[in-house]
Amino acid sequence: MRFRRTTTAVTVAIAALALAACGDDGDDGGSSGSSAEPSVAETPDFEAGTTMARLADQGTIRVGTKFDQPGFGLENLDGDVEGFDVEVAKIIAGALGIEEGDIEFVQTPSAVREEVLEGGEVDMVVATYTINDARRERISFAGPYYEAGQQIMVASDNDDITGPDSLADNPDAKVCSVTGSTPSENIREYLASDDQLVLFDEYSQCADALGNGQVDAVTTDNVILLGFVSESDGEFKLVGEQFTEEPYGIGIPKGDVAFCEFINQTLADNEDAYVAAWESTAGQVEGTETPSLPEPQPCS
Repeated sequence: MRFRRTTTAVTVAIAALALAACGDDGDDGGSSGSSAEPSVAETPDFEAGTTMARLADQGTIRVGTKFDQPGFGLENLDGDVEGFDVEVAKIIAGALGIEEGDIEFVQTPSAVREEVLEGGEVDMVVATYTINDARRERISFAGPYYEAGQQIMVASDNDDITGPDSLADNPDAKVCSVTGSTPSENIREYLASDDQLVLFDEYSQCADALGNGQVDAVTTDNVILLGFVSESDGEFKLVGEQFTEEPYGIGIPKGDVAFCEFINQTLADNEDAYVAAWESTAGQVEGTETPSLPEPQPCS
């Protein structure tokens, strides 16, 4: 069964600029494992006027996610999107009575995640989305559903960069991250100058830039980098230890407490499906460990 997928207008513009600047992003679209199959509620009953009632009545949901991150959200050769974030979205949709074929995945790079929620282009965002206070000023979060940590990826023959602290010691080295991302802000304190930081719209562009020597390092969350390392045929490696904590949340419109509580309860009630989702996607990547569902933060 194929997912419907769309791209926001702003993403089309971003993609066009990226192609002009960097060329093809090089995703190979390979499958990361067989999908988990969460259950679909037959006759869900929700209070009138809630987001849950609206979505259940219309029988469809729009989910913002990444299309370029192995293990979490990656568009395959058939044009379908697969990964842990995709499977988490399917668990939530199933509790609303929505079949997987009625989920519309919208490509949502880091820089536009708040924007698509505020503009009503999606109903929720499941896209390696770190919970932080700045983002909470514009949107609300359910979760977290996963906790990652930031790390550094370099070429396998690079022995000069051994972690974030070595970046300032190599002032000519370029490190790549993504516009609007938490890692792009976290790394600044480790740089000799902002000139070292290169920003693209998608991490696949950073991986391509590392492969062709345009940059010397890529930084984001370790589980994302492990996906790129696993697909690099030994070309890339991780260095140093993780140096941040990144709780991934599910972005929803600001102040929708009932929807937040529904999502948190749904994940708590479906831990077996959660584990199966991980093991069929990101868990296929060497070096990852099956997580336990984190305790949710208060809804607001």
